[in-house]
Amino acid sequence: MNYLSQQTKDAISALQHCHAICSSMAMTHCLEMGGEHARPQHLRLMLDCAGLCAFTADALGRKSQFHTRFAALCAEVCETCEKDCEALGDMDDCVQACRTCAARCRQIARSDHQDILETASRVSSAATRLSNS
Repeated sequence: MNYLSQQTKDAISALQHCHAICSSMAMTHCLEMGGEHARPQHLRLMLDCAGLCAFTADALGRKSQFHTRFAALCAEVCETCEKDCEALGDMDDCVQACRTCAARCRQIARSDHQDILETASRVSSAATRLSNS
């Protein structure tokens, strides 16, 4: 069986946590606070972040061939959400969840990319040896 690496499990956990925090805070805290917290663009960003986190966790869990790209995009969206929530203030839980999630997603995107490059290098070297034989 192909089990998930600890790094992937940690990323999925951070993604699920960020999904729960962003969707919950958008629909409760932000709407109750009103004002800038209830600004449509801010709420859309939080819901985009929550939705993408849930989708990316699913993609990682099923080992989607596109998971590194999803993780990279998710890191970008989480960072944007983190900054927006931090600027508004009184959203420490969301800021921290997004920050952690972005870091985990960046790790997944970078480490898997490096693995792909190393595998491609090995395949290319083997192909070169075969053609020279």
